[in-house]
Amino acid sequence: MGTYSTQQVARLVGIGRMTILRWLKLQPDLEPRRIRVGQINARVWNDHDVVRIRKYKAAHYRKGRGRKKSQMKSGSR
Repeated sequence: MGTYSTQQVARLVGIGRMTILRWLKLQPDLEPRRIRVGQINARVWNDHDVVRIRKYKAAHYRKGRGRKKSQMKSGSR
């Protein structure tokens, strides 16, 4: 089982690092394990976490077209 940084997970999944960070704020259950390295808290992603992010992406993200229509307010185009 491999371990990855947030940037590596973003590349594997095909999204930006800031998108993952935004998703983590919206969905705290996606948060991976954290370790403390000196004064820095680092996220340590494993293969299971990458699978969860891919599933979240499939359900909530459409590149270049915004959010899926089911999440838009009614009356919007």
